[in-house]
Amino acid sequence: MTNLERHSYDVVVIGAGGAGLRAAVEAREAGLRVAIICKSLFGKAHTVMAEGGAAASMGNVNDNDNWQVHFRDTMRGGKFLNHYRMAELHAKESPDRIWELEQWGALFDRTAEGKISQRNFGGHEYPRLAHVGDRTGLELIRTMQQRIVALQQKDGKTYQSMESHLKVFPELTVTEIIKEDGKVAGVYGYWRESGAEVLFEAPAVIIATGGVGKTFKITSNSWEGTGDGHALALKAGANLVDMEFLQFHPTGMVWPPSVRGILVTESVRGEGGVLTNTN
Repeated sequence: MTNLERHSYDVVVIGAGGAGLRAAVEAREAGLRVAIICKSLFGKAHTVMAEGGAAASMGNVNDNDNWQVHFRDTMRGGKFLNHYRMAELHAKESPDRIWELEQWGALFDRTAEGKISQRNFGGHEYPRLAHVGDRTGLELIRTMQQRIVALQQKDGKTYQSMESHLKVFPELTVTEIIKEDGKVAGVYGYWRESGAEVLFEAPAVIIATGGVGKTFKITSNSWEGTGDGHALALKAGANLVDMEFLQFHPTGMVWPPSVRGILVTESVRGEGGVLTNTN
């Protein structure tokens, strides 16, 4: 029998997109030892495809904007099916998260006064989206990766090893969440290149694996959105809620075939673009 590669951490984060990296940062800053697992190369997450911007009621372009209006727009846009507490937290905390990203090195577009610029977007009452041209998601991932490296460098000075308390495991697929006595005890997976199996022991696992956009033949979603995380959670006994809702961009290229599936950013409509049909 081959020797099984084993690792032990306080927290394992499955997924290295915006959500996974932010969770890893929070866990590491809380003093925990963290493993980040991603099934492709580090930085290949679907977050890079977010082009239009990130909504936050900072009021930099229209000072009538505030979190209550943002909350109302969010609930109205979701036909009041949203989890209201999540929508409330999102509306209240978004400005702090944008300023946090800026402190970590994100380079947002600016207004004439030097404030973070905000643009119009579908469903928003006021110009609300902080943006970096049409590559906001790429800047978010770049900034979060930079933050991960900064924390590793700090650990390097303290523990003489940059990966002692925060390590990225790229091109590794998780196939099972391990449970012991009814509680999460770690994850099991394999290296994509060699097929060698790996076991991670951890009392906490965060699933941040994105969506299931590749259910559809033509989509702007990443090839990675195959529902791995949903399957892992279901097999581990978790409840999946709101499964009828898929994040799917409403406008994408369909012709010519060479560009089929490429996203047409929402900000096109924000800038006045009109969608027409054959009539």
